[in-house]
Amino acid sequence: MTAQRVHVIGGGLAGSEAAWQLARASVPVSLHEMRPHRSTEAHETDNLAELVCSNSFRSDDALNNAVGLLHEEMRRAGSLILRAADASKVPAGGALAVDRHQFSAAVQSALEADPLVTIERGEIAGLPPADWDNVIVATGPLTSPALSDAIRQLTGEDSLAFFDAIAPIVHKDSIDFSIAWFQSRYDKSGPAGDGADYINCPFDKEQYETFLAAVIEGDKTEFKEWEKDTPYFEGCLPIEVMAARGPDTLRYGPMKPVGLTDPRTGKRAYAVMQLRQDNALGTLYNMVGFQTKLKHGEQTRIFKLIPGLENAQFARLGGLHRNTFLNSPRVLDDRLRLKAMPRLRFAGQVTGVEGYVESAAIGMLAGRFAAAERAGAELVAPPPTTALGALLAHITGGADATTFQPMNVNFGLFPDLPVEGKRPLRGKDRKQAMARRALSDIDAWLNPPRQAAE
Repeated sequence: MTAQRVHVIGGGLAGSEAAWQLARASVPVSLHEMRPHRSTEAHETDNLAELVCSNSFRSDDALNNAVGLLHEEMRRAGSLILRAADASKVPAGGALAVDRHQFSAAVQSALEADPLVTIERGEIAGLPPADWDNVIVATGPLTSPALSDAIRQLTGEDSLAFFDAIAPIVHKDSIDFSIAWFQSRYDKSGPAGDGADYINCPFDKEQYETFLAAVIEGDKTEFKEWEKDTPYFEGCLPIEVMAARGPDTLRYGPMKPVGLTDPRTGKRAYAVMQLRQDNALGTLYNMVGFQTKLKHGEQTRIFKLIPGLENAQFARLGGLHRNTFLNSPRVLDDRLRLKAMPRLRFAGQVTGVEGYVESAAIGMLAGRFAAAERAGAELVAPPPTTALGALLAHITGGADATTFQPMNVNFGLFPDLPVEGKRPLRGKDRKQAMARRALSDIDAWLNPPRQAAE
């Protein structure tokens, strides 16, 4: 039984999903998590699948948004991460957001209860033992230094890196609702909401300019020398970086006021800061898009300049941590195996995908590939017309290795629709046609026709 076991290193979303998929294929698996023996700069607990940044899995719209489509594909494939997310969701407009503690508990309890899964606590320092012939490395963006160094020496490639920032969380009962109000942008409701899922804090022009100046001038965390040249991921920029790019960058970005009406004036505000529910009780709300490297004292001072947050109490302040990832198009094959050592397969954010759902999706594929290999078979990759297949194809060869950067799933990764003697579809019609094609193709991939008996 030991020789048949698959080892998964890392108990985050990708590793947890990989272990679940292996067990579903009747393959015994050891899931190795270094916490609590060794912690990270971002984690606060030793729980499996802990959410260290936002509590949002982003859009849940399967027909109009690529990440919503990925949600649906993963549900159809029996994803533990999506099952836990659906069971712990909180109101968030058109998004799928979760109570982070309920979510983590649901994932951990499912894995602990599975007789084929053994959870082992302790760091795997350096390369896994040579007799581990089938290993999934899902150590995430906070891979331990010893393992990172071993991988770099093995591949001859330096891992690229970027910074990912954490947004603050506010106690709801400290928000001034004589100023702030509940409304989703364009009154759009999501899977657990009613069209009024966000708390909105409005700025007039003078308030916005005062806030902007404070953000730009505020005291920031100093980077260590080896961190200074590390690029940010454009999809998760700190607010002070956006503010420095121009006076309107924030109010055309996370502070855009479109689709929102201030009930006090009946008009659109100059800018709006939104908060999204962070726990099932509805007592905590996180500041949407307010990732920051401002020092904690500065955050408390500056964020109380936001109308409605003058007396805000913070359950958690923002922070910043360094993320590392492989140049996957160069070092991984199309089954996520390390070309320099094929017994190692990689999954999750360390492969250069960005986002909770994308990380779990690659964990799902890694688990399925490893299970097939253990059975002496070769699993066909999902078609590139699907969200799962498009994401896999991008990181294992579709991206330019010389300019490779982390990527969220998006319809730009999908093959174009065929043009059948008419104008090509555009906009919403194009997305919906791609989504319907993807769902048809993922069903065919998950349920291949049985071979006729000879």
